Amino acid sequence: MTEKSILSRTALGAGWVVAWRMTTRVLGLISTLILVRLLAPADFGLVALATSFALALDACLSIGVEDQLVRSNNPRPALYHTAFTLNLIRSLAVAGLIAFLATPAAAFFADARLHDVFLALAISAGLSGLANVGVADFRRKLTFHKEFQLQLLPRLAGITVTLIAAWLLRSHWALILGILVSRLGLLIMGHVLHPYRPRLSLEAWRELISVSAWSWAISVCSVVRDRADSLVIGRLLGPPALGPYAVGVELAVLPTTELIDPICRACMPGFAETLRSGGMAELGRAWLRVIALVAVLGLPAGVGISLLAGPVVALLFGQGWLAAAPIVAILGLACTITLPGNVSSALLSARTALHLITVITAGAAVLRIALLLVLTIWLGLPGAGLAVGIALLVEHAALVTCALRMLDIPFGLLVRAFVRPSVAVTVMALVLWATGLGWTTPPADGGGAFWMLLQAVPLGALVFFAALALQWLLAGRPAGAEWDLMTVLRTAFGRVFAPRPVVAGQGG
Repeated sequence: MTEKSILSRTALGAGWVVAWRMTTRVLGLISTLILVRLLAPADFGLVALATSFALALDACLSIGVEDQLVRSNNPRPALYHTAFTLNLIRSLAVAGLIAFLATPAAAFFADARLHDVFLALAISAGLSGLANVGVADFRRKLTFHKEFQLQLLPRLAGITVTLIAAWLLRSHWALILGILVSRLGLLIMGHVLHPYRPRLSLEAWRELISVSAWSWAISVCSVVRDRADSLVIGRLLGPPALGPYAVGVELAVLPTTELIDPICRACMPGFAETLRSGGMAELGRAWLRVIALVAVLGLPAGVGISLLAGPVVALLFGQGWLAAAPIVAILGLACTITLPGNVSSALLSARTALHLITVITAGAAVLRIALLLVLTIWLGLPGAGLAVGIALLVEHAALVTCALRMLDIPFGLLVRAFVRPSVAVTVMALVLWATGLGWTTPPADGGGAFWMLLQAVPLGALVFFAALALQWLLAGRPAGAEWDLMTVLRTAFGRVFAPRPVVAGQGG
């Protein structure tokens, strides 16, 4: 399989993953708007408390056998049978722990309803162990449209059941029923869409256990890292400060969670396929091309949300939430600079360099906690955002350094991949700042915020892509991120509108 074929299939796969993320967001928003009129806030809080705990426990016991099926050079039946068996054991362990903690959790939070909610979530966790591990082939073979099909119908079924149950029951059980139906739907769809049928076996456990151990370690370190800010801020500044901080983080990471993370999810199997069919040189070229494409898409989105933090917060949440604006401005910029780190993490995962990811994640967790303790006391809530931003930069710099060494690629080639989009986003930021639309005081009302965004968003997009196109034309229309972006658009919309690139290149 050629590099061009793998890159195009990876890009198409990323499109399907992004489409799924967008679909999930829209469906979730629609269902939430209806449910808030049928259920009490206490119902949402009860289920959110229980599911947050269950998800944290599930993440701490994650073993990542599906990723190993994607990476494996010898995907024989014994490997799939062992993966299924290990997943089943893990899921039953999670279910048992959730059920065991049902009674003490209900007593601790002084709400007897939590007992039955925990038991229902334990059933859901147990059902997940019966899932068809064969669906890992959809990622392995870069057929992400099948993953879209796998996820969509269960999601629709879960939302439908939730809405009907909410109308009939007017209770938190509507949300629980939706979770159970969605889980059962995933289980059924997996066996419908993929012919693999499981058999209990541990024949290939030696091949999976070392990888699973590292995956578990990464999961634990990630949970500690990602929960540290809430714990430290809640302890030092009090629970009221967590509201603006959580809102700020949610907005700041939107370009990463909704655009970059889906691309990286498609990249990991793409990199693994490149390794199987090519070599390290081809993998290095693919890594640089993906980073360049991610820069073109992610830089304007991340810097843009940082520039417009004030009006975005004012419009979406109102004047009472303006304390979240500095968090959005700081972390929006920090997440933007970490773009190559996200792609590098996918590369290290494809190479099964999980020990490196574990060490980096653990170090990032320690650094984040230390910086939070110092900067939150010193600067308050903005200091917490700055602490997390610095920790992110250090973590992702380490990921990129490991990738560069693994691929034996000079740092200059990475810089080349970022030059044109970096210049374009700098011009965009300067124009918005000079016109008073970027990094400015939040508007006094929602109408002013809407008008500011109505001016700033199209102006920023126009300036960025005009500056990018001008540089590309002056460089002689080389193969790179711009050409890859037009290829994706041409594939998506079925239009042939781009000329052939004149000069071949690696990273643009």
